[in-house]
Amino acid sequence: MKQTAACDDACAKSLRFSFFDGIFANAMTGFTQDYFTPFLLLLGGSVRHVALLSALPNLAGSLIQLKIADFTEKLKSRRKIINAFVLAQAITLLPMAVIASCGRAHPFTFIVLVVVFTSCGTLVLPAWSSLMSDLVHVSKRGDYFGWRNKVLGLIIIAASFIAGFILQKMPGTNVFLGFVAIFASAFVFRMISWYFLTRMHEPYLEHRRENRFTLFDFLARARKSNFAQFVLFVSMMYFGVNVASPFFSVFMLKDLSFNYMLYTCITITATLTMYLVSRRWGRLSDRVGNLKVIKFTSPIIAILPLLWVINRSPVFLFFAQVVSGFAWAGFNLCASNFIYDAVTPGKRVRCIAYFNAFNGLAACCGATIGGFLVPRLTPFLGHRILTLFLIATVLRLAVAFIIPRRLKEVRTIESVSNYHLFLSMLGIRPLTRQK
Repeated sequence: MKQTAACDDACAKSLRFSFFDGIFANAMTGFTQDYFTPFLLLLGGSVRHVALLSALPNLAGSLIQLKIADFTEKLKSRRKIINAFVLAQAITLLPMAVIASCGRAHPFTFIVLVVVFTSCGTLVLPAWSSLMSDLVHVSKRGDYFGWRNKVLGLIIIAASFIAGFILQKMPGTNVFLGFVAIFASAFVFRMISWYFLTRMHEPYLEHRRENRFTLFDFLARARKSNFAQFVLFVSMMYFGVNVASPFFSVFMLKDLSFNYMLYTCITITATLTMYLVSRRWGRLSDRVGNLKVIKFTSPIIAILPLLWVINRSPVFLFFAQVVSGFAWAGFNLCASNFIYDAVTPGKRVRCIAYFNAFNGLAACCGATIGGFLVPRLTPFLGHRILTLFLIATVLRLAVAFIIPRRLKEVRTIESVSNYHLFLSMLGIRPLTRQK
């Protein structure tokens, strides 16, 4: 009993340290994730450079993740993996600040730094997800991660808005000084988050030989394995998403000539909505199942590029971003939690690594194809990127309506219609147990 109490106390402290880590890690994210593309454009980057900025980090992360599970087993510690790559990610922000202070660099130099930065962050995810799944009770995962995402997401919103405000107040050549402040601040935030990660407790995880399987073993079971089918579905979805998603920033800053403040406000609208509804999605998924939410949100995600074709006024785009945040909140949260339900603890690092590898490879292919197509497409309503958005919509719809039919939920759930699920999300009609 004493040992169990001590373990519970250690887990509780670790969750607190994880929350503090999340505060500063999300502050770093708010200062970086939506500003790499604007900085690349400031350096003179083209649409093809933007495509590489999205494709290469995903490709590098995918290839390295295929071996991260073996690396974790050799070190026999998930925490060591997390701490090492988080520190490396923080250090990568320093040369970015140096480039900004110089005011000039070849776009590809910056792309390489983003590849290293993103790859380090990606490599942390399997070990971090496995560790967190052991710290949070299975019956509370949807609610806990929904709450965590909601609270920490507000940090991203605030940080992103501050970064956009800094850039807006730096007109002309002084914009480079704004990026110096952004990247330097992001470095400080990541170092503080690294400190809290070093304080976390790691529950014992036994590495058994029967839990090991190669990528070829995983692929060989693809036709029979529900989890493998799930990985295929999500990766194909990310392929369709990334055909268009890297170019929304280009479209706003170049085609529509939005300033940094308007760009920031439209961008963070989706993020704000995502985190505001995240906990509600989490609570519903605990009852109706993760797969139900994923199937419900996939078609909504599919039509998002079409909204940008229908109307490009800032007011309408704010509405489109609200819809985007609403759908992506449910999809991303439940995609992660589905893995926790479907995979035993001993296999989670490896399965999450393969899951992320396939997603990254699909995202890389999607961004590469998108970058290849843009200059060759016939303009629609005066913009080639709008033609790309139409193509991406068709691809997403095909994936959203065809593949999920083969997937099965892995735990006992309540049966509910899409209509009642939607009303419950809006708070109009709470779910009641159906007989």
